[in-house]
Amino acid sequence: MAPNALLADLEARGLIHDSTDRAALEARLEAGPITVYVGFDPTAPSLHAGNLLPLLMLKRFQDAGHRPIALAGGATGMVGDPSGRSDERNLLDDDALARHLAGIVPQLRQFLDFDRPGNPAKLLDNRAWTVGVSYLSFLRDVGKFVTVNQMASKDSVKNRMASDQGISYTEFSYMLLQAHDFAWLYENEGCEMQMGGSDQWGNIVLGLDLIRRKTQGSGFALTVPLLTKSDGTKYGKTAGGETIWLDAEAMSPYRFYQALIQTDDAEVRTLLLQLTLLPVEDVETLVADHLVAPHLRLGQRRLATELTTLVHGASAADAAGAASDVVFGGDARGLDASTLAVLAHEIPTMAFDRARLDDEGSLVPLLREAGIVASNGEAIRLLNQNGLSLNDSKVGPGAVIERSMLLHDRYLLVRKGKKQVHLFEFSDSDEARRERG
Repeated sequence: MAPNALLADLEARGLIHDSTDRAALEARLEAGPITVYVGFDPTAPSLHAGNLLPLLMLKRFQDAGHRPIALAGGATGMVGDPSGRSDERNLLDDDALARHLAGIVPQLRQFLDFDRPGNPAKLLDNRAWTVGVSYLSFLRDVGKFVTVNQMASKDSVKNRMASDQGISYTEFSYMLLQAHDFAWLYENEGCEMQMGGSDQWGNIVLGLDLIRRKTQGSGFALTVPLLTKSDGTKYGKTAGGETIWLDAEAMSPYRFYQALIQTDDAEVRTLLLQLTLLPVEDVETLVADHLVAPHLRLGQRRLATELTTLVHGASAADAAGAASDVVFGGDARGLDASTLAVLAHEIPTMAFDRARLDDEGSLVPLLREAGIVASNGEAIRLLNQNGLSLNDSKVGPGAVIERSMLLHDRYLLVRKGKKQVHLFEFSDSDEARRERG
């Protein structure tokens, strides 16, 4: 992608919030590849959906031929960035930082190509050049070039200073550490550009000023808008307040997919443009189709598929999509075993002995034991009202769960009404296994 085409694409996606001199940036990109970095502090053992936008910015620049650096904040994570916060962060000890870094480093690696000929990505930890710096050296080499007036003028600092909580000297100093990172990368890695969220603008510009004062050099800054929902709140949590983590242990691919399927129609276009690698023209076509029949949720489905693929891989995205379709009204009978295994972890699942199959009197007690009904009477009413489906086939009074009905000789999907879905998993008892073995 041509340099100006890259900036034009970012503009079309609404990904440029602030930047230093646009003409100068265009000229620099025209002159050849630039090294650019984004910092990610290990404040948790996983990155979350809000980190996707700057992480994908690094990928977009690498795909356009530039050199990306993903900076893991082993040092800055010990202090905590006050930007966008109304209270003090809890300080992390070395063990917590190590655990968090062990979680986020593989996530940083999966988005970037560290073996690409010509412009491989780099992964660095700012603790490497910070931990050995003495306090007096830092004051002389960094603090000398930054005025308190500059620091106190930042919105994040002014807001905290005006609050009842105030701001500690530790968090007040965070911007010096970030400026020092930029200056160090400029001098040692030839990194001329830093990107980040719009709330990072003041910190990034401070780094540019430090570079100018220390080395008489110059660099560039580019910030992206913060992802927000239509109500103005930050994007990155589900409607229920659950954080959308990128780690599969913290949030399974199915739940990740589900969180994206629930996206409001008003947010679909922006998220498709900013969080996927789909061409802008394809997004506009998809959004137009979505608006014709929004009930089909074409935009949400594509968003969920694209992002789940990026974060967890194509097979996980396929399984999550198939499982989601079943839960929300699809036909279970064509599901493969891997998708059913996904469902077994994500929806209420009850294990039963195979000996209870082909028993004319077993269905009602099984429904009660699984918590689908509260009593035998409720189960009988449900069956009389045609409100129960087994593997998406309606059943009535006298229905029997036959062995031949099981999916992959193991699973039975039980649907009460339209929204309540359970999975029965049948296996041999230990005694039966021993007799056959």
